[in-house]
Amino acid sequence: MNSVKSLAESPDLKHIPSIYAYSLNSTDPPASDLQDPIPTIDFSLLTSTDPDLRSQMIRELDIACKDWGFFRVINHGVSESLMKMVIEKSSEFFCMREEEKKEYEDKGVLDPIRYGTSFNHNKEAVFCWRDFLKIIVHPDFHSPHKPLGFRDVLLEYSKKVRELVKGLLSGISTSLGLDQSYVEEALKLQSSLQILIVNLYPPCPQPELAIGLPPHSDHGLLTLLINNGVGGLEIKRNGKWISVNNDYPNSFLVNTGDQLEIFSNGEYKSVEHRAIVNDAVTRLSVTVTNGPSLDAVVEPAKLVTEEISRPAYYIPMKYKEYLEMQQSNKLVGKTCLDRVRI
Repeated sequence: MNSVKSLAESPDLKHIPSIYAYSLNSTDPPASDLQDPIPTIDFSLLTSTDPDLRSQMIRELDIACKDWGFFRVINHGVSESLMKMVIEKSSEFFCMREEEKKEYEDKGVLDPIRYGTSFNHNKEAVFCWRDFLKIIVHPDFHSPHKPLGFRDVLLEYSKKVRELVKGLLSGISTSLGLDQSYVEEALKLQSSLQILIVNLYPPCPQPELAIGLPPHSDHGLLTLLINNGVGGLEIKRNGKWISVNNDYPNSFLVNTGDQLEIFSNGEYKSVEHRAIVNDAVTRLSVTVTNGPSLDAVVEPAKLVTEEISRPAYYIPMKYKEYLEMQQSNKLVGKTCLDRVRI
């Protein structure tokens, strides 16, 4: 397939090809503006040595995961210059010649580096207005050799994000009534799967007809997102779509994933979200999905089910099997998670 970027740059493009006409098959209502403030987690307080400050932030993290499945993280220790460099170098990758990018053409779900378009065009009847670069950065680190400096930036960034995720999951472990290291040990986070994904959404001449990414939940535990300042992220809250912009400087947007829903036995629901496009400017986002180890068997934590006297609602499944099941099919809401519900 040709990239959406090359299609969007066609000088005579006035209408999108019918294969991108997503809205013709969609009954999703349009999104409204965000009314309630996004929960904000101050990471410096979550990791504070002051037990009262940490306890307060753990309570707020619990509410964010339970009521939203989505929150913002501030004071996280990742430098603003590094975050900006990740966006800059990611943009440079997509500006390379098509033949250079095709060296990494998508071949399989667990390929270390995958460049492609849409989501899974071999399975889709309607394509997404999106190009992507997916890189496995842990437990083994990979990186394209171009553009210059990309590898060093990704290596530092992925390490910093893992430290941040470890701290967030420690707080989540505590908020679930578990030992603070329980999640890390049970899901083998020392060899966790971490995938950095760059999403490119070029300007679209008919944005009302196209979709960047359809409604879906993420397969991992937590996903962290930054972008180039262009809006387009929408999350589903209380059955309605709401628009979210990361207009808070030097912050991450974080959403909960399917493995956290399974592990918490449904206490923390993975949030459904989608990406929309516009007709004026390119949107670029960099997400990092953070999951268990590929060989970890994920199931509801026993203490969670025992404490509230209810059975497990999800069958145990190896994370690798779940990942391959989701990524090898069409992206449709939370249908993948439905397959492991009891």
